[in-house]
Amino acid sequence: MTWDPGQYNRFSAERELPFWDLAALIDPVPGPVVVDLGCGDGRLTAALHRRLGAARTLGLDSSPEMLAAAHEHAGGGIGFEAGDLSRWEGRADVVFANASLHWVPDHPQVLRRWSQALPPGGQLAVQIPANADHPSHVVARALGAEWLGPSAPPDPVATNVLEPERYAAILDELGFEHQSVRLQVYGHRLATSADVVEWVKGTSLTRFKAVLPPEEFEAFLGEYRRRLVDVLGPAEPYFYPFKRILMWGRSG
Repeated sequence: MTWDPGQYNRFSAERELPFWDLAALIDPVPGPVVVDLGCGDGRLTAALHRRLGAARTLGLDSSPEMLAAAHEHAGGGIGFEAGDLSRWEGRADVVFANASLHWVPDHPQVLRRWSQALPPGGQLAVQIPANADHPSHVVARALGAEWLGPSAPPDPVATNVLEPERYAAILDELGFEHQSVRLQVYGHRLATSADVVEWVKGTSLTRFKAVLPPEEFEAFLGEYRRRLVDVLGPAEPYFYPFKRILMWGRSG
């Protein structure tokens, strides 16, 4: 899919809140080796590197657009490379994945692979959107089915994300004797209800942008905006409740 770092960062302050809540779950250790799976434009990867006092940090992402922006933050022990986060294999003291795991299926297997990268005492920290029941996602799925039929790209949050208690069980099965799994609602006060369109345009709607010609995507976006605002109402401001799952585990 084509990612637009500028569009994604229109709500950077709001998107950073769960990132820092996730980072706060990590136990401090001296000079850890860190991997940030789904690093995006690298800005927060560099901030995480400094916060954890990391010896080395690798940021991995599949988006050329995001990686082009990320290389601005390379150096001083921070590096970036292209790759599929679900297939990553390596060694790290901290495996960190913020708002990225939902894009891939088979979370039990992916989490198993990530856990195998950790030494005894290593830590896993993952944050996943869990907002598939909000109109911003419901309307997109319905319109996608009308517009594209069986070829409509699935909603990764609705398709891939599990219940919080399932993640707790998976961490236990993988040997994380110490863990924390929670469902948290982040309340974002947007200027208008129509701004929800701009929010998901930088994330969830990229799956439609990837398969529709530019003119048709603009028509799709216009109809999505009309339907969503009709459901949400023309609120000014609009309170956007966003559910996310935050999980942390330490092995051994």
